[in-house]
Amino acid sequence: MNAPVTTYSEDKIKTLSSIEHIRLRPGMYIGRLGNGSHPDDGIYILLKEVIDNGVDEFIMGAGDRIDIRIDDHGRVSVRDYGRGIPLAKLVECVSVINTGAKYNDDVFQFSVGLNGVGTKAVNALSESFEVVSFRDGEFARALFRRGELVEEERGKSGEENGTLVIFRPDPETFPDFRFNREFLKKRLARYAYLNAGLTLDLDGELFFSENGLLDLLDDEVEGTRLYDPIHHKEKTLEFAFAHTDTYGETYFSFVNGTYTSEGGTHLSAFREGLLKGINEFAGKKFSGEDVREGIVGTVAVKVKDPVFESQTKNKLGNTDIRAGIVNRVKEVVCDHLYRHTDVAEIIVEKIQRSAKIRRDLQQVRKEARNRAKKVSIKIPQLKDCKYHPSKGKPSKPGRENMIFITEGQSAAGSIVSSRDPMTQAVFSLKGKPLNVYGQSMALLYKNDEMYNLMRALNIEESVGGLRYDRIILATDADVDGLHIRNLLLTFFLHYFESIVKRGHVFILETPIFRVRNHEETAYCYSEEEKEREVKRLAGRGKKKKKVEITRFKGLGEISPREFKRFIGPDMRLREVSIDSLKEVPRILSFYMGKNTPQRREYIMKNLVVE
Repeated sequence: MNAPVTTYSEDKIKTLSSIEHIRLRPGMYIGRLGNGSHPDDGIYILLKEVIDNGVDEFIMGAGDRIDIRIDDHGRVSVRDYGRGIPLAKLVECVSVINTGAKYNDDVFQFSVGLNGVGTKAVNALSESFEVVSFRDGEFARALFRRGELVEEERGKSGEENGTLVIFRPDPETFPDFRFNREFLKKRLARYAYLNAGLTLDLDGELFFSENGLLDLLDDEVEGTRLYDPIHHKEKTLEFAFAHTDTYGETYFSFVNGTYTSEGGTHLSAFREGLLKGINEFAGKKFSGEDVREGIVGTVAVKVKDPVFESQTKNKLGNTDIRAGIVNRVKEVVCDHLYRHTDVAEIIVEKIQRSAKIRRDLQQVRKEARNRAKKVSIKIPQLKDCKYHPSKGKPSKPGRENMIFITEGQSAAGSIVSSRDPMTQAVFSLKGKPLNVYGQSMALLYKNDEMYNLMRALNIEESVGGLRYDRIILATDADVDGLHIRNLLLTFFLHYFESIVKRGHVFILETPIFRVRNHEETAYCYSEEEKEREVKRLAGRGKKKKKVEITRFKGLGEISPREFKRFIGPDMRLREVSIDSLKEVPRILSFYMGKNTPQRREYIMKNLVVE
């Protein structure tokens, strides 16, 4: 039986104001929402949009300081010392879409802002939003509640020119939100690197860079680089790079002062120019894979009319800038190598070494593939999911696929029985994986367990083939489980660091205790939670209830019926992130290397006896 046809008439047509549209569809303007537990959550995008305006002023030569204050209630104030918004247009500039000076090249030549939406989105998605502009001894002030103007005034002022914005993200849109200071510090440090000479003050902590991207690269590769970074800076292009003795390639790319986490045409042009410059100097035809193996680079461009793939500006789409960047990078690199033959010698030697390793690996890969075919066409430990995005493209929003890496048949059985087979795959390890720290990559192809894991992830040829959006380490919360987790993290950080850096690796948090009475069950992730729930479920007074406490020794002890809630919509995940690239080798060497005396001393000093 067909459903009744809904009447489609004039009264069904709605016209939303710009503020109403932003509040109705916030994801279109700021990407993900979230509560602040992820660096790309919406509250950080709101703050970024306001800071970007101060950065734009600095880029145009007005104001060299931005003060940021955040209180315990999530109330944010951002004060720049630029030219200040024209007083008569203050309300329009923060509340009417497609209004602003970012369209005028005479005022903003290289704006971070895309289309006059940024501050309006902050206004619309804030519980309260106050903006004050100071210009030449006068001020204008406007106060909004959830995007609606409630108060405005004009008057005289003795303040320096500039703009002050005070806002608090709306709890209706961002429930239980909280700003993570570490995320903020990393973001502000990048602003400083990209804008040498600009001071950013976060509650008294200063972020400043004198040498721009060179400082960024130095901080990331200090102690691991093979030579002093090659650095070049001009009006619309700046880049720096150096090789290290690590696997893969890592980049930090920026457009008009904002971080483009997914790169774009500026990054691909830089990579091509680097290859051409080295090949022209060496008179060779080295492959891009060999030239860029172990490289850490950073590139920033200024573009008058940037075209991004989304409002959150993660990937640049301008194609007209490509040829110019390729040629300029090629010229600079080639010239630098002619002038610094000692650096050139190190680079060529590194490339030749990488080429030899790659050729050797090709034979090892071939042998591993033939060996795997003899045993089984399929990957024996993998229970795959049905949904896979198109090759080279991420999953559609809301359809992210994932793979759980776990140990043992019982744990794998619980996840397989309770998973969503459309989007959730399971890979079961056979015991503890190999400690691969300090080993050659060829070992991964000779070890069946490691090779099958690479096959499951589709990275045995290249990390570009990664077939899952999320790689989730699902190990027991005991000593053995933590050891397995460390071994897996070593595997990723040592050989496939870029997968971690791009935010693909997570740790699954599962409950340690189940606390219940005859009416209610609570799952607890720590001793503190357990004690709190025991008191709550026991109740008070004479009618205290009997409480049963179960400690889960492993994931296999959690029934599939119970497990379903822990890998469903409310799944608790901790993203594995890298604070600084230079720390990775040091940490891996200490915890996974052959430094037994130092490690034993550390354990004895930090041993907690219960």
